[in-house]
This record gives sequence, C-alpha cells and structure tokens, in this order.
Amino acid sequence: MSATQRWRPPGFAAQVRILAARSLRGGLGDRRLLVAGLLQPIVILLLFSQVFQAVGTLPGMVRYAGYVNFLIPATLINIALAGALASGSGHLAETYSGFVGRLRTLPVDLPALLIARTVTDTVRSAAQLVVAVLTALAVFGYRPAGVLATLALLGFAVFVGWGLGWLFVALATWQQRPDVMQLTSFLVLFPMMFASSAYLPVELMPGWLRIVATVNPLTHAIDAARDLSLGRASGSSLGVALALVGAVAVLGFAVAARNLRRR
Repeated sequence: MSATQRWRPPGFAAQVRILAARSLRGGLGDRRLLVAGLLQPIVILLLFSQVFQAVGTLPGMVRYAGYVNFLIPATLINIALAGALASGSGHLAETYSGFVGRLRTLPVDLPALLIARTVTDTVRSAAQLVVAVLTALAVFGYRPAGVLATLALLGFAVFVGWGLGWLFVALATWQQRPDVMQLTSFLVLFPMMFASSAYLPVELMPGWLRIVATVNPLTHAIDAARDLSLGRASGSSLGVALALVGAVAVLGFAVAARNLRRR
C-alpha cells in the first residue's frame, strides 16, 4: 500500500483544533493587536462609567449600591458582543486573504473552519472579560456578590459572546462585501446595545423605547448578568437568555454552514 493510500485526513475535532491554534498564534504573534485588545475593555469601562455616572442618582438604582455595580455586568455583555462582531469580521478577512479558498481544495470540513473561528474569538473575548473584571474590581470599586458570582458572570458573558458570534458569522457568509458587512453588523449591534437595559433601567425609558427594550434579547442577557453578579440567579432572565442565545447559535451555525457550502 502506498503512502498516499495510507494517509487519512484528520478528523473533525482535530481540524477544529488545528485551525483554532493557527488563528490564536496569529493573534498572539502581533503584540500591537494583543495590547489593543486588552486595552479595549479598560477604555470602554472608563468611558461609560463617566458618561453615564449621573444615572446612578435616579430612582431604583439604590438596590445596586452604586451605578458601577449596575454598569459592569452590562459592559461585560457588550464587550462579549463586540467580540461576537469580531467573529464575522475575522471570517471575512480570511475569505479575502484567500485562506478559505485554499481550504476548499483540501479534504477539510468547512464547518470546522467556522467553529474554529468562533473558538478563537471566544478565547480572545474571555481574556478581555477577565481584564475588564480585574480593572473594575481594582479601579472602579465594583463589588459582586463573591468569587462564585464573579465566575458565573464571566462564564455567562463568554457564552453570550460565543452564541451571538454565530449571528455575525452567518452575516459574513451571506454578504461578503466588507462595506456591506460592516454596515449590516452595526445596524444589528448598536440598536441591540443601546435599546436595552444596559445603561438605563427599562422602567425609566420612554414608552416606545421601553417596548423595544423589553423584547430585545440583549436586555434578558444583561438582566441575567446583573442577577448573577448580585448572587440572585433565581430569576427568569437567566433561563430566557440561555435559551435565546442557544437558539441564535444553532440557527447561525446552520445558516453559516449552508452559505459556506453553497459558495
């Protein structure tokens, strides 16, 4: 039997591992990209903690013992959301560099490329979230319920970023023009971020915006993050958020894999 006949391509899990390791090495090898990525959550915390500081004096904020305890869980979810956007941008960059095209000539399962992309960005997002929490604890006076509450909050934020990342990966496989992809992503990102309970309690919003925020999936994720931070994980928001993010991940993966195979 010849060497060609004996050779077998690696399995699906091995392909995911190899492709994810390649992307991680590329990110860690660029020190400028690494430093900028770790500074991003610090800048976001500094900006929003100062811009929205007056919101802490509004009625209903007393139960959080300071606006920073209201803001930090929401900011962690938004950092995870920004990491989700990077999944779509990263896949589009690999498409335009010719890497995806080269993989099509090899015995590679294309869905493995998509999973590796989200794994890479989830690891990067997790590092940013850890930096954000440590900064919030040391600089901004953030006081969660305890170590377990903090770990649960971090794990939940990582899951949200991973699940929503599939939404932007699906967009990247559907529309492969960078300008259209960027516009579409921001049209999804900013309404989700600001028409939610991230920076203002829903009950203090105008009537029409309150309706939008109530049906916004990100509101459920942010409310669940606050419950976890305060050690109150018994609310319905956590279950709703997990179900919604899981549904987005499954649907996004199915659409992205279908689009990638068709192209």
